[in-house]
Amino acid sequence: MEATHALWLLAVPMSALAVAALSRRAGVSAPLALVLAGLLVTFVPGVPEFELDPEFVLFFFLPPLLFSAAWESSYLNLRENTRTIGLLSIGLVLFTTLAVGYTAHLLIPGLPLAAAFALGAIVAPPDAVAAVSVARRLGLPRRVVTILVGESLFNDATALTAFRVAVAAVAGAGFTLADGTVRFLFAALGGVAVGLLLGPPLHWLRSRLRDPLVENTVVLLAPFAAYLIAEAMHASGVIAVVISGLYLGDRFAESPAVTRLIGHSFWKVLIFLLESVVFLLIGLQLPLVLEGLAPYGPLELAWWAVAVFAVVVLARFLWVFPASHLARWGSPAARDREADIGWRGRAAISWAGMRGVVSLAAAFAIPLTGSGDEEFPGRSLILFLTFTTVLATLLVQGMTFPLLIRRLGIGSERERYVDTVAEAGAQHAAADAALRRLEELAGAEAEPPDEEVMERLRQLAEHRRLQAWERLGGGTGPAGAEVPTATYRRLRLEMLAAERRTFVRMRDERRIDDEVLERVLRELDLEEAALSRG
Repeated sequence: MEATHALWLLAVPMSALAVAALSRRAGVSAPLALVLAGLLVTFVPGVPEFELDPEFVLFFFLPPLLFSAAWESSYLNLRENTRTIGLLSIGLVLFTTLAVGYTAHLLIPGLPLAAAFALGAIVAPPDAVAAVSVARRLGLPRRVVTILVGESLFNDATALTAFRVAVAAVAGAGFTLADGTVRFLFAALGGVAVGLLLGPPLHWLRSRLRDPLVENTVVLLAPFAAYLIAEAMHASGVIAVVISGLYLGDRFAESPAVTRLIGHSFWKVLIFLLESVVFLLIGLQLPLVLEGLAPYGPLELAWWAVAVFAVVVLARFLWVFPASHLARWGSPAARDREADIGWRGRAAISWAGMRGVVSLAAAFAIPLTGSGDEEFPGRSLILFLTFTTVLATLLVQGMTFPLLIRRLGIGSERERYVDTVAEAGAQHAAADAALRRLEELAGAEAEPPDEEVMERLRQLAEHRRLQAWERLGGGTGPAGAEVPTATYRRLRLEMLAAERRTFVRMRDERRIDDEVLERVLRELDLEEAALSRG
C-alpha cells in the first residue's frame, strides 16, 4: 500500500511535466492545460484524493516561486513604478476584498460579513504567472510587464494579512479597523526589515565561498529562511522573501560566471517543475471542494459562483483605470518617471487577473471552527466559490488574454529596437575598454606578449563590438546576405557539433575516460551557450 501511495505521488509531477511539455510544444497556456488535466483526472475511477495542504503550499511552493520572480525582476524598474504597483498590490486587493465581501454577504443567506470578507481576501490576489508569461511571449511593453510582475510580488502579502484579520474576526477576537491596520503595517514593515537584514549577510557569505555549488545552495535556502524567520516574528514572510530576492538578484552580477550559469539553469528547472505541479494540483482539488455542498442547490451555487467571478473581474477594471491616473496625479516627478501606458495598457492589466494556488491554499487554511466550537460559517461554500473563481479566471481570462493583446495592437517592437541600439553602444564601449586594458597589460609586461596572442584577443574584442550592431539587421546585410558574425556563429556551431561527436566516439572506444569527456564537453557547452545567445 505504501509503494502504491508513493507511485501516485510520483505520478503527479510526472504527469504535470508531460502536460506542461505538450503545452509548450503546442504553444498553449501551460497553467490552463494543467488545471484542465487535473480536472479530467478527478473523473478517472481509482484516482485518490490529493488534498492541498495550505501550510505545505505556503512554505514549500510560494517562497521559491516568489523569490525567483523577485530575483529576475529589475529593482530599478520596480522602483520607477512604485506608486502604480502599490495601488494595485495594496489598494486593489483591499478594494476587491470589500467588493466581493459585501456582495457575498448580500447574496448568500446566513453568511456573516466577516466570513464574506475572508472569501474576498482569498480571491483578491491575482496569480500573474500565466499573465506575465503570455505578456512576455507576445511582447507587451516593458512597463506593463513590470507592473504585472510587481503586483504579483506584493499582493499576496496584503491578501494573506487581510485573510488572517477576517478569520480572527469570525473567531470573535475583538477585531476593529484599527487592529487590522496595525497588523497589516507590522506585517509589511516586519517583512521588509527581515528581507533587508537577511540579504546583506547572505550576499557577504555567498561572495566569499568561491564554490559555485555551495553558493547556489545558499541562494536556494534563502527564500525558506526569509519566510520562516518573518513568520516566526508574525511578520509577512511573503514580503521578506521578495525583498531578499530583489536584494540578492540585484547583486548577482558580482558572482563568478560559473555560479551564474549554474544558478540560472537550476532556477529555470525548479520553477518549471513547481509551477507545473501547482497548477495540476489545483485541478485535482475538485472532489474535496464538492464535499459539504449538500445543503445548497445547483442553481444557487452556479449563481453565486458567477456573481463572485463577475465582481472580481469588474472590481479590477473599476480600480485600474482611475488608479493609473492617480499614480501620476499630484506628482510631477512621478509623471516624468512613469510614462503613461495608455488605455490599451490599462485594458491589458485589467484583464490580466487570473487567480491561482495562493487563493486555494488560503481557502483550505480556513479553520474548521469559528467562534467557540461552532463550525466556521460557510467554509465549504467559501472553498467552492474560491475554486470556481480560480477556474473561471484561468479559463475565461487565460484563454482570451493572448487574443486581447493582439486585438489591442500593443507591443514592444520599438522598445526592442531601442534595447538593441543601447546594447550595441554598450558592447562598443566595453570592447574599447577591453582593448585599452589589453594595451596597458601588454605595456606593463616584462616580456612583450606573443603578437599572435595579442591579435587573437583584438579580433575577439572586435567581434564583440560588431555583434550587436549587426543584430540590428536581423543577421542579414543590405542585399539579404549573411553578415560576418552570423556566418561565424553558424560555422562555429557546426564545428562544435563535430568536436562533440568526436569526443563521444573516443569515449565509446575507451580512448578517453568519462571524466575527460565531462570536462571537454563543458568547455564546448559554455562556448555554444555564448554563441546561441546571439
